[in-house]
Amino acid sequence: MPLTVVVGGFFGDEGKGKVVSYLGLTDKPSICVRTGSINAGHTVSYGGKSWKLRIIPSCFVNENTRLMIAPGALFKIDVFLREVEETNTRGRVWVDANSGIIEDRHVENERSNEYLMKTIGSTGQGVGAAMVDRVLRVLKTAKDFPELRGFITDVVREVNEELDRGGLVVVEGTQGTFLSLYHGTYPFVTSRDTTASGIISEVGVSPRLVSDVILVFKSYVTRVGAGELPGELSQDELVARGWVERGTVTGRPRRAAPFNLELARRAIMLNRPTQLAITKFDALFPGVRGKRRWVDLPVEARKWVEEVSEALKVPITLIGTGEDSMDMVDLRREVVGP
Repeated sequence: MPLTVVVGGFFGDEGKGKVVSYLGLTDKPSICVRTGSINAGHTVSYGGKSWKLRIIPSCFVNENTRLMIAPGALFKIDVFLREVEETNTRGRVWVDANSGIIEDRHVENERSNEYLMKTIGSTGQGVGAAMVDRVLRVLKTAKDFPELRGFITDVVREVNEELDRGGLVVVEGTQGTFLSLYHGTYPFVTSRDTTASGIISEVGVSPRLVSDVILVFKSYVTRVGAGELPGELSQDELVARGWVERGTVTGRPRRAAPFNLELARRAIMLNRPTQLAITKFDALFPGVRGKRRWVDLPVEARKWVEEVSEALKVPITLIGTGEDSMDMVDLRREVVGP
């Protein structure tokens, strides 16, 4: 009953979509479950095409994987239906009856809140307002909307029965550890717990069933919106390093800082990963771009991986070297030489 949970290690934008799409193509999970909400975008690039997803699981690139939206997730119906068509996944994507639905009034409520929009730096997608309604037990869920009737299933039962059969399930977390409502840089956080424990609680599986926790770090740290960012670099420095990025959902510029071992160690304490993934490695070492074998990486790049892995005391098993899902050095499948 292998269950793999993919978690963001910093402030989101770590490349979880790339990692999950790679797992979908190589590990061929029976089911992939998306948690979280539409305020976090996951980018998938494969075979010359690119998708910016806000709710459909990134494993969709494997046409044999069943895709599910967790009961703890929140989404807008128009966003969901548009992504179903864009990814051509109708007939293999399912929504739990208890998944929460964001309505236009939630978006309006949030965007009219000056504190949220200007001080906290909310994405204004209505997620927080919908979460408030959920806590008050007045939020409508997927079962209340006729247009979702053909997508409804019991995700909790489906996932647990698949695990009991020995099938592989991948759970795709959202945002990053330090945006957790409880464990992040409060109040500059999101409206849910984004650590491994919070992620599996949204799906409805026991911690005893988790086989692997993959904690995803980018080779440098980025953050969108307000809140602390240790070691933050100036815009001129970001341009010089080629680290200029924009958020998938809002298009806002991402602030950035060098890789932070102290933050990484705390993320490891909170999530207890069995392995680490590093993405955007080609931004740190351009010579690795598109490489898919450990032996093809420059010596200085391999040294960086070894030193970080040793410092964090967790093996780095997946190294993203380019935009395509398959641009990955997979040390799970290699014997790492000296």
